[in-house]
Amino acid sequence: MRPVSIKLTEHLDRQLTALARRRRSNRSAILREALEAFAQQSAQPSVTAAAADLVGALRGPKDLSVASKRMAGYGQ
Repeated sequence: MRPVSIKLTEHLDRQLTALARRRRSNRSAILREALEAFAQQSAQPSVTAAAADLVGALRGPKDLSVASKRMAGYGQ
């Protein structure tokens, strides 16, 4: 692993130390876990996930391929 240096406020440093003690872990492991969680949360969503709230939002036939009225002239 590569070392990284960061600066913490005294309050955050105390919180990190206390959390590491409670979890019987070390400060580096806590920070790695937090950064991994943040990176996962911040990852760009897929197109499907980004449009999930739009699914079912429109009205119309469920399957346009069988709606001959709407397919008239398609591909010409």
